[in-house]
Amino acid sequence: MMVTRSQELFAQAQRYIPGGVNSPVRACKSVGCDPIFIEKADGAWVYDVDGNAYLDFVGSWGPMILGHNHPAVAAAIREALAFGASFGAPTPKEIELAQQVTTALPSVEQVRFVSSGTEATMSAIRLARGYTGRKVVVKFDGCYHGHADSFLVKAGSGVITLGIPGSPGVPDEIVKNTVSIPYNDLPTLEKTLRDPDLAIACVIVEPVAGNMGVVAPAPNFLTRLRELTAELGIVLIFDEVITGFRLSRGGAQEYYGIRPDLTCLGKIIGGGLPVGAYGGKKEIMAMIAPEGPVYQAGTLSGNPLAMAAGIATLRELQRPGLYEELERKAAFFADGLTSLAAKYLPGRTTLNRVGSMMTAFFTPGPVTDYASAIKADTALYAAHYRNMLAQGVWLAPAQFEAAFISAAQSEAELATALEKTEASFRKLAQGV
Repeated sequence: MMVTRSQELFAQAQRYIPGGVNSPVRACKSVGCDPIFIEKADGAWVYDVDGNAYLDFVGSWGPMILGHNHPAVAAAIREALAFGASFGAPTPKEIELAQQVTTALPSVEQVRFVSSGTEATMSAIRLARGYTGRKVVVKFDGCYHGHADSFLVKAGSGVITLGIPGSPGVPDEIVKNTVSIPYNDLPTLEKTLRDPDLAIACVIVEPVAGNMGVVAPAPNFLTRLRELTAELGIVLIFDEVITGFRLSRGGAQEYYGIRPDLTCLGKIIGGGLPVGAYGGKKEIMAMIAPEGPVYQAGTLSGNPLAMAAGIATLRELQRPGLYEELERKAAFFADGLTSLAAKYLPGRTTLNRVGSMMTAFFTPGPVTDYASAIKADTALYAAHYRNMLAQGVWLAPAQFEAAFISAAQSEAELATALEKTEASFRKLAQGV
C-alpha cells in the first residue's frame, strides 16, 4: 500500500511532538485513521499535502465564518505585518477592536484581550472570585471551557472524545471548588445555586453547548439561570468562544436576549489568528490590574496581527443579510441531513442545530445534555467520517464536535455534500 505524504509527516511528527499533534483531537484516534496534514486553504476548501481538496465543515473549529483566506482579512494581516509582528506595548488596533466588541455586545462595557479562549475563561473566573470574594465555580457537564485545571471536571470536547474523565495533574484542592451539574436541568440548577454550604462565585456556561456536540438550551434555561444568579449575587459568565459573532453579531446573548455579567470570546474575533477576550460590566472589569487588584497579564495580548484580522472580520460580519444568508444555508443543509437520515438510518440519528452550527448525533435522541450525548454510536460516526473524507468532505474528527457553515460555502457545494452524505448513509445502512 502506498504511503501518503500525510502518513509520512505524521510518523515524523510523533518523533518530536507528543502524539504527533499539538491538540489531542487532531490525532483522529476516535475516527480510526491518521490525520491529514493541511497545506493550504481558500474559501470553503482545504487542501492537504497530497493534493487532495476537501469541502470544509471544520472551519478551524469555528472561527472561519467568512471562509479561509478572505481577501479583506488577508490584506489586513499583510498590512499589519509590514509594521511589525509584536511590540509588547499598546497599539491603536486594540482600541479599534475593543470598540467593535463593546458596540456589538451590549453586556460588554469593557474588554481585556488575551491570546486564547482558555486564557479568557480562566481569567474570567479569577475575576469573578476576586469580585465576589467567593471560591466555588459552577459549570455544566459536557461544557468545555478550555484546559485550565478548574474546568477539567466532566468537560466536553476532546475530553469526551478520548474518554478521559478528568486529567492527572489537576490537584484535588483545585477541583474541589468546581461543581459540575447537568446542562438543561432546572431543578438541579435551582438546588445547587441555593445551597447554603456553597460560596458560589460564578456560573460559567456555554449558552449553546458546542463541545459535547451542539446542544441548545432548553426553554427558560438561560432565563432562569440569569434570574437566579442575579438574585443570589453570583457572577454569570457566558462562554461565547464558539457562539460569539457566530449566532448573530451580538452572539448567543443577543440571539436569546440574555445579558450575562461577563463574556468570554475567541475564535472569530481573531479572524483565525490566536486570540481570546473577556469582558463585561465596568464595575467588575475595574477589578483587573492595573486598575484593580486581580492580576492577569500576557506579553502577546492584543497582538497587532490578531487585532488587525479581528477588526477586518468583524467589519465583514456587518454586511447586511450575512447572518440571514448563513441561516438559509444552514437550514438547507440541516433539512437535507434530516431527510437522508430518516431514509437510510431511521431511528439511529438526531440532528441538533442552532444557527450555522450543528451536530448529527448517531443516536435516536433527543440529545439535550451530556448524558444523552454520550449515548451516540461513535463507531458509526467514525465510519461516516472516513466515508466523507474519502469523498472530499472534511468533518470534525470526533462525534462530539460541531459542524460549521461558512459564508464561503455555496448552496451548490452544500448540495454536493448532501449527495456524498447520501452515499455514506447508504453504506452505513448496509453495514459497509
